[in-house]
Amino acid sequence: MARERNPCACAFFTKGSAKCSCSQRPLLLERRVTQLTLAVTIAVMAIIELSENQRRFLRGRAHALKPIIHIGGNGLTEAVARETARALEDHELIKVRARGADRAAREALFGDLAARTASSLVHRIGHVAVLYRPRHSKPGLVIPDPKV
Repeated sequence: MARERNPCACAFFTKGSAKCSCSQRPLLLERRVTQLTLAVTIAVMAIIELSENQRRFLRGRAHALKPIIHIGGNGLTEAVARETARALEDHELIKVRARGADRAAREALFGDLAARTASSLVHRIGHVAVLYRPRHSKPGLVIPDPKV
């Protein structure tokens, strides 16, 4: 026998639905705290300096990747920076494609994106750049030690 759900007090505003936004408040609060924690972590992290040996290794790993982030006509917005930070947290090594703009503008755009996401700009050819940011909680990509 299925249990009947009683509508909450705000069911009047949700047209009598038993499911309302009141039950989602804890979820939304938890999601917001996670976003703020990620933003603080990114701000505190130092940009990693890569040696040429490490860059070569990462370029080889990134060769088979498809661009995950596409930057369009609006340029580098806050939403694009947040999505790039999330993608770096998930994948560590990503490709970013920027459409339009001249060479100097694209170079500035990729540099700004790397600075906003606390990542390293590994490589850039034409409209595509490779970004790397190590994941401290559970590293998935182990890069070689820099040779001095």
